[in-house]
Amino acid sequence: MDSAVTVNHVTQVYVTEERATLAVQGIDFAIARGEFVSLIGPSGCGKTTLLSIIAGLIRPTAGTVTVAGNPVNGPSTRVGYMLQQDYLFPWRTIEANACMGLEIAGLLTKEKKQGVLHLLEEMGLYSFKDYYPSQLSGGMRQRVALVRTLATEPELLLLDEPFSALDYQTKLQLEDLVVETLQAKKKTALLVTHDISEAIAMSDRIIVLDPNPGRMRQEFHIPEEIRTSVPFEARELPGFHALFRLIWQEFGGHEA
Repeated sequence: MDSAVTVNHVTQVYVTEERATLAVQGIDFAIARGEFVSLIGPSGCGKTTLLSIIAGLIRPTAGTVTVAGNPVNGPSTRVGYMLQQDYLFPWRTIEANACMGLEIAGLLTKEKKQGVLHLLEEMGLYSFKDYYPSQLSGGMRQRVALVRTLATEPELLLLDEPFSALDYQTKLQLEDLVVETLQAKKKTALLVTHDISEAIAMSDRIIVLDPNPGRMRQEFHIPEEIRTSVPFEARELPGFHALFRLIWQEFGGHEA
């Protein structure tokens, strides 16, 4: 497999004055280039911890991570990170917010700015480029956040529950937009979500984690008919609900 990211026996321990807490233990997985993988599991299973390690925001206590064959030793433009909150600066225009990642990385050029404008146009946001975040809906703001993430041309996108703060209709629309955009640009993605339906509808593969500490529990490969459909249509396919029930049973009927 031509891996975009490899997580090799990663363990993370958080140490305070009172105690040491084992957050994740012995995590091993790889994601192929262009693959969309979801991490799901009960609260406290270390999903966000793993994203932070892959993003280079924290160093694992043990184990290694590589992105495109390069060891992760800190934040890099190879990895884009999209969060639940859009974190747009209210005093900057939409265009200026979309350019923020390039500015921080010292990569903002005239050509790169044109690329940002092109992405805004693809997302249906070009006519709003001179607006401010307060003038946009939540879904539009998340589209701006996606443009900001894609602008640095990352090889891997990390998505930490990016739709959970949105209303259901907007969430479904953005799921389709994100999947279609990433497939068109041949991007690799790792999604953290509590929503089993979302994971099935968007992913090629789902990794389920056990909690306390987070360990690999199960892996599900999404049937071709589902994974080649856009998320909205995937939910209506015959095998979707059977797979949902199978994954649901992994949690004993409790919420992921």
